[in-house]
Amino acid sequence: MAESEADTPSTPIEFESKYFEFDGVRLPPFCKGKMEEIANFSLRGSDIWIVTYPKSGTSLLQEVVYLVSQGADPDEIGLMNIDEQLPVLEYPQPGLDIIQELTSPRLIKSHLPYRFLPMAMHNGEAKVIYMARNPKDLVVSYYQFHRSLRTMSYRGTFQEFCRRFMNDKLGYGSWFEHVQEFWEHRMDSNVLFLKYEDMYKDLGTLVEQLARFLGVSCDKAQLEGMVESCNQLIEQCCNSEALSMCRGRVGLWKDIFTVSMNEKFDAVYRQKMGKSDLTFDFCL
Repeated sequence: MAESEADTPSTPIEFESKYFEFDGVRLPPFCKGKMEEIANFSLRGSDIWIVTYPKSGTSLLQEVVYLVSQGADPDEIGLMNIDEQLPVLEYPQPGLDIIQELTSPRLIKSHLPYRFLPMAMHNGEAKVIYMARNPKDLVVSYYQFHRSLRTMSYRGTFQEFCRRFMNDKLGYGSWFEHVQEFWEHRMDSNVLFLKYEDMYKDLGTLVEQLARFLGVSCDKAQLEGMVESCNQLIEQCCNSEALSMCRGRVGLWKDIFTVSMNEKFDAVYRQKMGKSDLTFDFCL
């Protein structure tokens, strides 16, 4: 862990202007004008939804879900543009009208908080898979994403970005509220709550949970084959992200957090998560 923390400048006003606020939550600008339509979006019983706070392992989860639900081969998935198979509800492309007309079973993603998702989902319609990731690794990945995204033009330091995260000043609002809101609905019959770290810690149990939740019947040998295929996907994902800092691994926050930042982060985490029984693995 780094040992010192330099003073950081305030974030430019241009970065603030990237968001708009809806019901007290900061959302990306492309959500503006469509929140009512999203709330009234029609669901189908065969729908499979993947919901995450950004940078919670969405890309990896969607490949695992696709493999388990479709019985696909990991090599086949590696050749596909899986993003085209799982559109994001609130993104400008392909748009709500096109997603609404997709053939069943639809696989749809979203980063929206639980309360902003289609009302039919709150009433038990469709299957919803939610994945949460420990916030220290997540904020590092989110920072790297903002640095690489031309439309965000984020040029502040990681220390400043981390403070914005702790103060709920980033797109899609508070991570602390996002995960706790879904955690409160983890016992709903149409919700499966997963943790990113379990893909590395206990993949067999996670795949078994997914198969059961999605109604995929398989014997022990088939399940073991499915787990092996998912493990292959995870390895492929990590290899494709062989950057200076592997974004997928658990515990990457230790390479960038200073001692001071870690202490401040822990204090905020205790304050905002203190009443919740939701826990995370920050390293494996």
